[in-house]
Amino acid sequence: MIRRRRLRATANMRALVSETSVSVSDLIYPLFVIEGENIKNPIDSMPGIYQYSIDRLDEELDKIREAGIKGVLLFGIPAHKDECGSEAYNEHGIIQEAIRHIKKVFPELVVIADICLCEYTSHGHCGLIKDGEILNDETLPLLAKTAVTCAQAGADMVAPSNMMDGHVAAIREALDEAGLKNTPIMAYSAKMASGYYGPFRDAAHSAPGFGDRKTYQMDFHNPREAMRDIQDDIDEGADIIIIKPALAYLDILKTASMETRMPLAAYNVSGEYSIVKAAALQGDSLQGGKPTSILKEKQLLHGASKHLGDVHGQLEGGVVQPLLQPADGLPPHPHPGGQLLLGQAPLFAQAGDGGAQRLVHGNPSIRLMVVL
Repeated sequence: MIRRRRLRATANMRALVSETSVSVSDLIYPLFVIEGENIKNPIDSMPGIYQYSIDRLDEELDKIREAGIKGVLLFGIPAHKDECGSEAYNEHGIIQEAIRHIKKVFPELVVIADICLCEYTSHGHCGLIKDGEILNDETLPLLAKTAVTCAQAGADMVAPSNMMDGHVAAIREALDEAGLKNTPIMAYSAKMASGYYGPFRDAAHSAPGFGDRKTYQMDFHNPREAMRDIQDDIDEGADIIIIKPALAYLDILKTASMETRMPLAAYNVSGEYSIVKAAALQGDSLQGGKPTSILKEKQLLHGASKHLGDVHGQLEGGVVQPLLQPADGLPPHPHPGGQLLLGQAPLFAQAGDGGAQRLVHGNPSIRLMVVL
């Protein structure tokens, strides 16, 4: 008889043979920064998540430092919006000033600036508009200018999420011309036109004022097209590739890990966070109302894309309480390759079930940086 249970007998035995793990160093934490003073606004569709004014950021940064998280992804919410999204590329806009503040008080933190116009335009779309059409080429200089102003403010990396054709090339060229050739680009290369983004749009005040984003975000029916978009961004100069949402598109994550040797980012989005949080709030269905167990599985699902130990920040009353015990003995990731696990809210590194874990384990190109 074949007895595979021999290697499952104890936690330490399971740790010894574990193929997938995630560590806190793989996590990226999103922050929603709003213009104004003394603001900490709860986001109703994402319980436990808040918008912070810059003067309230330090209380959240202290928790990030204590948890050992190495990077944040910033989203700005300006007081003024217009047709051109001009606050996105204002040298003293909300996101640029937030970057300066964070780098002053927490200089070692990796600060990543999301590059898009949707939070800054009065119509909520990611580009300029003429006669109801989202203009591609005319939008590119504004995205490039946004990236440059963020990098000049101190951002360690820029993350273009707008899904305009040619945006990575335009941003790379602009950064290089501005003397910022060492600023990396983490591109939202396979960003689906997904229904999972609703809570984020509440948080960032970025819902489109008319229509939808299906003319520029990826059609989720088309995995081969997603691979073409990924390759385009690589050819244009992207340093890291994002698949978003991660949980519903593990097939694309797996294919990308096999067909490229680029660092990959699995983005755990707001809808995924809110689904787990809502289920947890119902009570006993998830460990007595504490979604720890399912989150371990979700970590390793995106993450069997690679490696995260039992690292999640549990939010209670808006306070992140990092749990850094070695869950079921998950070892440090043995591979030097790269995948970022991007998750939407400062809660946990999420993933899904063991079946999805099998899709991505054992691939040295995948390493997780989870935007929580």
